[in-house]
Amino acid sequence: MSSERVVELLREAYADEIETVMNYQTNAIVLDGVRAEEIKESLQQDIQEELGHAEQLGQRLKQLDARPPGSAEFTAKQDSLQPPADSTDVLSVINGVLDAEEGAIATYRSLIDAAEDADDPVTEDLAVTLLSDEEAHRTEFRGFQKEYQRD
Repeated sequence: MSSERVVELLREAYADEIETVMNYQTNAIVLDGVRAEEIKESLQQDIQEELGHAEQLGQRLKQLDARPPGSAEFTAKQDSLQPPADSTDVLSVINGVLDAEEGAIATYRSLIDAAEDADDPVTEDLAVTLLSDEEAHRTEFRGFQKEYQRD
């Protein structure tokens, strides 16, 4: 059986993934302009991956006799990923995505450590896999950020 810390981090990661799906979807709808199209497409693709992450985390919680949080237990944290007032402000969305990815990376690194301490190799393996996905998203959006900052 995993530790309480592992379950706490799994629940946190689950909520973060669900919040990310909501914000990616909203920004993919709200952004305007020719330059926004590539970012919108990337967000749409990432929505499915992030939703898959949430499902995997929820399933792992179930396997540990815990449950993912419902909406009443949810506290939004992604202030920088809120849709911009100016729907053509693509750079603010890119920066918000990077903040969200950094948060996910930190959570998964903490989960890896907690799972290792709890002798829970299944959760550790899941966290390593999800960490790799989040690092790939970060790399993609760092590239977008460089391009937009150059302009």
